[in-house]
Amino acid sequence: MNVDPFRTGANALRYWEERQQVVSNNLANADTQGFKAERVFARLLGDTIATQAATDFKAGSISPTGNPLDFALEGDGFLVVSTAQGERLTRGGSFGIDSEGRLTDGAGNRVVGTDGDIYVRDGQVDVDASGTVRVDGVDVGRLRLVRPAPGTQLLHEDGVRFRAEGEVTDVRDVRVRQGYIEGSNVNALQSMVEMIEIQRSYAAVQSSLRTMDGVMDRVVNQLGR
Repeated sequence: MNVDPFRTGANALRYWEERQQVVSNNLANADTQGFKAERVFARLLGDTIATQAATDFKAGSISPTGNPLDFALEGDGFLVVSTAQGERLTRGGSFGIDSEGRLTDGAGNRVVGTDGDIYVRDGQVDVDASGTVRVDGVDVGRLRLVRPAPGTQLLHEDGVRFRAEGEVTDVRDVRVRQGYIEGSNVNALQSMVEMIEIQRSYAAVQSSLRTMDGVMDRVVNQLGR
């Protein structure tokens, strides 16, 4: 098999560029509530480097806020919100109440309960570990907690929301923690080290391409004479 070193080098540069973009985005969201980092992998297909990305769903650290409309999840699951594009999954965050008294996420999307929208209006809001919502001691709904079915892919949208490409199933083994926030799972220090490694690798490939270009120039313009 003939391998074109310039094509291979160009593929390598493209891989390092794409990886740098992903790591830069991770770093930019190191303080974003509930953000999940993206990871980039390379597969060698002949003389072509194929780049693939995957989301790291490892949980971030959970911190208390004391805000009764802040929710975090313990366990492998998601809350559901209704957007203009359809239902999306989220790990929680700072929630609010819209003008009609419905529970919404930080972007104003309605939080989906097991029986539809959850109306909280005025009063003391309490949410237990199962996701049951009470206002002044009266049950007003239950947060819908779901998990992707085997084979279902989750696609990143808007930083902290995900679109399920497949089925999701309702679960009851995920705990809701009221008054807590899950932080980003990005390790800023590790990402900075990774960024330095990427820059060094990119520079090394560039140097190799310049060397090969110089060799080819001599072969064509000097030895050919």
